Amino acid sequence: MPTPHVPQRQVRALHTAETVTVYQAYPPSIGLPAAASGRFPAAWKRERMTWIKPSFLWMMYRCGWATKQDQEVVLAVEIRREGFDWALAHACLAHHEHGVHADRAAWKQALRGAPARVQWDPERDVRLQPLPYRSLQLGLSGEAVRRYADEWIVGVRDVTPLARTVAEAVAQHGAASAEQLLPVESPYPVSDGGLRHLGAD
Repeated sequence: MPTPHVPQRQVRALHTAETVTVYQAYPPSIGLPAAASGRFPAAWKRERMTWIKPSFLWMMYRCGWATKQDQEVVLAVEIRREGFDWALAHACLAHHEHGVHADRAAWKQALRGAPARVQWDPERDVRLQPLPYRSLQLGLSGEAVRRYADEWIVGVRDVTPLARTVAEAVAQHGAASAEQLLPVESPYPVSDGGLRHLGAD
């Protein structure tokens, strides 16, 4: 059976009519209190950029199935779709790309004024190998970080046990068995041309 075509740059996520789930990984000192209270603790630095990832498997690639130092707790953060949409609308590409901005100077000016930035990195399969299409990484800073922490979050879950279960399934039973355990991430609806400023149609 042929593999369905996936656009090179497409937002895919676990989402409902009102929320979208993104993933982050933290040390236990931040991740565990966040999961317990549904909010980030005081130790969480608002002045730093925070990257949210709609792809569970890209998060697994980044944190090594929750084994890398300071990434031992994986959080599924459910946020309001209007917040996620706002971040996408106000984001700028993290790297200059020909054809998206008039020139490098225009890109730098846009980046300086943007509260969010986007990288499109190779999506990963269940063995964490790169796929031929890209996954969205969304960096939040300034106003976007404040809105994320104070307005957008609906709930925070510790999905570290899921990460370990999937990793064990890959090792013991193979990819097909592990894939059945994954969150169901489907194309996230955006208006036509709504991601053109981020290099996606």
